[in-house]
Amino acid sequence: MVKRMGLIALALIVILAGGWFLLNKNHASQPPGTTLAHTCVKQEGAPACGKLLVFSKTAGFRHASIGAAIAAIKKLATEHGVEADFTEDANMFTFTKLKQYNAVVFLLTSGEVFDSQQQQALMQYVHAGGGYAGVHSASDTEHSWPWYGKLVGAFFLSHPAVSQATIDVVDAAHPSTSMLPVHWSRTDEWYNFATNPRASVHVLLQVDEHTYKGGTMGADHPIAWYHSFEGGRAWYSALGHTSESYSEPLFLAHLWGGISYAAGWA
Repeated sequence: MVKRMGLIALALIVILAGGWFLLNKNHASQPPGTTLAHTCVKQEGAPACGKLLVFSKTAGFRHASIGAAIAAIKKLATEHGVEADFTEDANMFTFTKLKQYNAVVFLLTSGEVFDSQQQQALMQYVHAGGGYAGVHSASDTEHSWPWYGKLVGAFFLSHPAVSQATIDVVDAAHPSTSMLPVHWSRTDEWYNFATNPRASVHVLLQVDEHTYKGGTMGADHPIAWYHSFEGGRAWYSALGHTSESYSEPLFLAHLWGGISYAAGWA
């Protein structure tokens, strides 16, 4: 009996030792200085677990929904324990200032908003691993800068009047689409793009041109996508023209999921 008990104890020791070895082996296999992607949820009493720069400068068309969009992202950031700075000042775009942020959000920007030094700062930020999230007219920004066109994925070309249409979810596994119905009917301003971005991005959503008038891209009409880009992460959604969008729970979940991907939190 004593011998049997001793064997059982020895077996337990071997099992525990093996578990400890595997745990430490897996931990050691992580490259130094890396962290796993995580959801940014601030613990009560702790400092913010992430930081965003939300940029809404316009040098072209200015959306009436900018105020509602800013208010919505402020609320989302607070709910998720994220610090967010809001600006229309392009002088924020120096690498020294940008490197404090997990992602920059181009919120309804338009026109030529940067000088050459500010362009270089955004490039350096992305090359250093920074995140970019573009909302709606972010694709109607910096048309004369080819690098930005590659970052956002495609430039805006035209749109019909605001109307209801059906969006088809192409990839439901992304944090910006996992909550959406397979066929999502909503009212927005449906962008046509100068080029189809599919060859260089991962498409998340496409709009069904049979469900509205004014589409010019045919059966393959991407409307939201993401991609890894030159060391950073980029996510874009053409949705969000209307002020009402920023009180829609599904749209807000889509928006925050995209921002979280860009920031590296999801």
